[in-house]
Amino acid sequence: MKQLTALILFILSTTSTTGYTAQTERVYSVGIVPQFETNKLHQIWHPILLQLTAKTGYKFKLLGSTSIPDFEQDLAAAKYDFAYMNPYHLLIANQQAGYLPLVRDHGRKLYGVLVVKKDSNITSPTQLDGKTLVFPSPNALGASLLMRQELKDQYDLNFNARYVKTHDSVYLNVLLDEADAGGGVQKTLNRQKKQYKELLNIIHSTAKVAPHPFTARPQVPIEVRERVRDALLEMGSSKKGQLLLSKIPINSIGPANLDDYLPLKTMDLERFYVAPNK
Repeated sequence: MKQLTALILFILSTTSTTGYTAQTERVYSVGIVPQFETNKLHQIWHPILLQLTAKTGYKFKLLGSTSIPDFEQDLAAAKYDFAYMNPYHLLIANQQAGYLPLVRDHGRKLYGVLVVKKDSNITSPTQLDGKTLVFPSPNALGASLLMRQELKDQYDLNFNARYVKTHDSVYLNVLLDEADAGGGVQKTLNRQKKQYKELLNIIHSTAKVAPHPFTARPQVPIEVRERVRDALLEMGSSKKGQLLLSKIPINSIGPANLDDYLPLKTMDLERFYVAPNK
């Protein structure tokens, strides 16, 4: 009888340990909207994910996308367990795959900027009718959706739009005279080299909205979502964590919820949204 009891206890302890190991060895995928070149995104996010692993015990794998449309296709397919996306992406991804916001920057708003080369003599969007404008992608919120909506509704402009994959490429195309103007956002413009920024002028800024959320798909267990959210918030309370988050950039991290982004539904942006190819 004692031998049977000992055997049962051994089996239970082995099963419990195996289950715990399987849980802790789960690797969660993370997708990041490709505002910057791939190498730069990895430099920003790899140290953050290492900190998340240290604080939560979970493992994370960064899955790159070469373009925003590729990222959107992966979102629609719920490829990512966690994802950092633009606010309009959240509305679409919430409808399609149930993604939920966890945290966002409480220290700033997101808005688009329209830049021209300083020596171009263009000082107003009214001078851009019939010109070539570049954008990262059709669905980049501040840089493209809000910008194209305002150029149409406020200025009634007709222009040739080209999409060049990243914000970095937008600014480079304008500097190289490959386009008359380009849409970006203030935070990506701020990250450009000083010598590049000094050659660009902002001639229009869009309305301001709640910035990019870090999100989770609903299939991720709620305790994992909450632990990741709390770890990110904790990072924002230390100097080391603040420095890492500032590179995203997030200036003052705080909790996020879906209501933060509902005002976007009133802007009629679906006129300019382009669904990604399946």
